[in-house]
This record gives sequence, structure tokens and C-alpha cells, in this order.
Amino acid sequence: MNNRLKKTSVWMPLVIALALVAGMWIGKLFFNDSAKWNSRSKLDTIMDIVERSYVDEVDTDSLIEASFPGILSSLDPHSVYIPAKDLQNVNEELEGSFSGIGISFNLLNDSLNVLEVISGGPSEKAGLLPGDRIVAINDTTVAGKGWSDVKVRSSLRGEKGSKVKLTVKRRTSKKLLNFDVIRGDIPMTSIDAAYIIAPKIGFLKINKFSANTYSEFLTSMMDLVADGAEKFIIDLRGNGGGFMEPAVLIANEFLPGGSPIVSMRGKASPDSRPTVSDGSGSFLKNEVVVLLDEVSASSSEILAGAIQDNDRGLVIGRRSFGKGLVQNQMELPDSSAIRLTIARYYTPSGRCIQKTYAPGVDYDRDIVNRYEHGEFYNADSIKLDKTHAFETLHGRTVYGGGGIMPDLFVPNDTVGITSYYLNVLNAGLIQKYTFDYTDRNRSRLDGAKSVADLLRMLPDDDTLLQDFVSYSQKAGVAPRWYYINISRDLIVNQLKAMIARNALGVQGYFEVFNEVDPTVLSGINALNSGEAAFPLTNKQ
Repeated sequence: MNNRLKKTSVWMPLVIALALVAGMWIGKLFFNDSAKWNSRSKLDTIMDIVERSYVDEVDTDSLIEASFPGILSSLDPHSVYIPAKDLQNVNEELEGSFSGIGISFNLLNDSLNVLEVISGGPSEKAGLLPGDRIVAINDTTVAGKGWSDVKVRSSLRGEKGSKVKLTVKRRTSKKLLNFDVIRGDIPMTSIDAAYIIAPKIGFLKINKFSANTYSEFLTSMMDLVADGAEKFIIDLRGNGGGFMEPAVLIANEFLPGGSPIVSMRGKASPDSRPTVSDGSGSFLKNEVVVLLDEVSASSSEILAGAIQDNDRGLVIGRRSFGKGLVQNQMELPDSSAIRLTIARYYTPSGRCIQKTYAPGVDYDRDIVNRYEHGEFYNADSIKLDKTHAFETLHGRTVYGGGGIMPDLFVPNDTVGITSYYLNVLNAGLIQKYTFDYTDRNRSRLDGAKSVADLLRMLPDDDTLLQDFVSYSQKAGVAPRWYYINISRDLIVNQLKAMIARNALGVQGYFEVFNEVDPTVLSGINALNSGEAAFPLTNKQ
């Protein structure tokens, strides 16, 4: 027995040594030569080990798929991976049309309410009316089921020529109504409003830059000219961008020939020449004002930057978002896609307005930080990088790095904001009340042909406010008249604007709301005073 133990103890070190050598040899074969080892080999190896050795069964394809967003987001905040299931919806937002049933809707009290039925669209042909409540889609109950906007849209959209069954509750019918709607092409307009806002001044609200934006812009502008507009306000507040080309084409409509609009520099085009105007624009002599806010980004900043740097017009509002990166979308064989940053763009003065996204910077919190720092209320709170100073065509100083600073700063309007107003706003009561009011009075309000007609049909301001306060009290918000009186004008204006939106469409909202919008009013004053006349100089 002792001899056997002695023999074992003699051979054991040799066995262990041989095992280590064998393991190293096998590892070398398995992991390849270290000179050839790289991160791609590492990823393949890790996935192979997981697939063979992990305690549970794993779908490695799904695991790899889940890693793509992180890989791209580590490059910059705007390079993204788009899964195949999301690509169609993403593309529809920019392509300018989709296949659906042709309504606008909102979700109130967990109920799907039809706000607008697009003229000539599938729903109008089927017989749907504004004010209808959709309680089921293809026999699946919607009301009370906590559906999101995204789920509703995906259910209503679909292949052109396909059918969707809608079950509808209508105020004038005791029974539920059923409609078979055949989906069709629905245009997605990028112009929310275009109307004469003051004598000889046209107002144009652009909500995004899609494939159809330039043609919609031209049509709307020509209509405004026909109505007597000689000067223009272009509202880009809340416009997060989209395609670059429409912004360049719109800038071309205002700029004298040979004016730089934008340039791009990236790995594929390190010395790109700027795109310049060709002098064929239809509005070369018309004064123009561009409105911006902290959400205005990308193509909005390209258009505003071209107008500002060429001293062509006045930029009014608050500092823009600060997105100076250009993305190219590339579809992959499995119908997913990547949207990859391929260049930085530069305004005519040579500035890049991309805000910092270096490691350690909370990019997503930037706007919140601006708010907390007081930037929305005081221009002196804005941190301008004086090391990135540039000059416009006629010598005015502008700054790069962190958005476009307007020529005329207008602070966020806080007049009338009280705890009562915030309570009814956060509870969604302004929206709920105005929808109910419009629905109850639709037969009368449908006779309105304009906002002016509609406003004449509404009760006086005190009656409207009292009715709203009573409605809100029933919904659980107690009247506090000290604060209500402070918020009176703000609440009444928003009630009228939302009723106009529900009865006449989105332009009706802007026609009412803009009457008291400080930024819009500043634009009107600048145009009337000649402050926005071309060319702008340091004296202005």
C-alpha cells in the first residue's frame, strides 16, 4: 500500500505538468496565435463558449443582436441600430407617407378618440367622424386596456389595400357601430400651419424635415404670397430635424447666389466644399425671421445657421439643441439598419454647433441642465464658448459648439403659471375638457369656417373658465380662485386653442395660441420695425 502511494506521489507532478502543457497547447489552438488575436476573434470565441458551455440553452443570435445598440451608442449619441421590426415605422416618419386609415387621434381616459378624419382618406370614405370613440380594432378591445400610442398606430397602419375592422361608439347612436376601413396611402404633412398672422406677414410652422417638406414649403409659401404676405416667420421650434436636403433647398430660396449654406467634413470627404445657393430662390428680397428653441436640432440648425451666418434674417428664441453630426442610414441584409455618423457639418461661418458628448458628459441630461442653470429664462445664464468665436458675412460674432444662439433671446414664458394651472395641466384636464366640449357642441362648431367664426361661437371668457373650473373640480382638482385668477388668461387661451384644434385641425391651435406667444410676437415686431432687414449688421 505504501509503495503504491510512493509511486503515485512520484508520478503526480509529472501528470500535472503534462496536463498544463496539454492545456496550453489546446488553448493555443483554440484561441489561435496571439498575433492574430483581436476583438472580433474574441467575440466569436466568447459566443462559441457560451453556446457550448453555458448552464442554460441560449439563443446566441439574440444575444449578439442585443449588443448592437451598445456598440453604436459608444461611438456618439446619434449613431444607432434599428431592428428590422422598427425600420418601417422609422422610415415612414421621414418618407412623408404611410399606409393607414387616415385619422388623427388621442388617448384620453384610456379611450381612443378620433380628433380628425383626413379629407378624402379611407376613414372618411368608410364613414368615420370626428368625435367617434374607437372601442375595438379587429375585434380586440382597446378601451380600458392601457394601449399606448405606439400600439394604436401599429394596429391602424398596415399594408395598402388591407382591411381593418373598427368598432365605434358615437354620441348620436345607442348601438356600437362597425366600420370596415380599407387602408390606403396617407400623406404625413410637415407643415402644421401656414397663414397670415399680421398684415403682410406670413407664419409657417415646420414640424420636421421629411422627403416632402420642400414641396410642401413652396406650396404653402406661394399660398401666403397670394394672400398678401411680403415678410415671413418660419417656426422651427420643436423641430428635431430629419433629412438635410429640404433644409438646404429652403435656405436656397432666401439666399443670394453664391452664398454658402452648409459644408460637411468626414473620413470620406475631409475637404468638402460648401453647398452654395444658386440665386434662383423665390424669396430673395423678402424679410424673414426664424424661430428656434432647445429642441430645434439638426436640419433646423442648418437652415437657421445659413440664415444667420449670411446675415439674411433674424433668429429669435432660445439656444438650439446642438446637433452637428450627419448620419447615413444603411440597411442590412436582414432588413435591420444602422444609422451611422459619417461627418460633421459646418455653418457658413465655419462653426460646428455640435455640443459635447465626451466620456463623462451626460448628453441626455443637457437640456435639463440648461433649465436648472436658468438658461431658459435669462440669456446671461448661457455658457458661450468664447474660444469658438466666428464671424458672419457682415462681421457679427457668433459661436460654435453647443447649438445656435439666437440673435434675439426670448425667455420661456412663465406668466400665469401657478400651482393650480400645473395641477390641471398635469392631470390632462385641459385636453380632456376641450375634447368633451368640442364633442358635445360638434353639430354647432362644425359650421365654423375659420378660427374667427369658431371663437364667436364660444361663450365669453368668464363663462368658459367657470365651466372648466367646475369640470376640473368634479375630476378632483379643487378651485383655488386666487391662483385661478392669476392663471386666467393662460388657461382661457389654451382652452380656446385646443377647442380650435379639435374643431378645425392643428392650424386652428396655432392661430389662437400665437396671439399671445411672446416669441411669435417678437418676430412680428422685428419684421414690422425693419430689424430683420437684409443685411443684418452689428448696429442691429
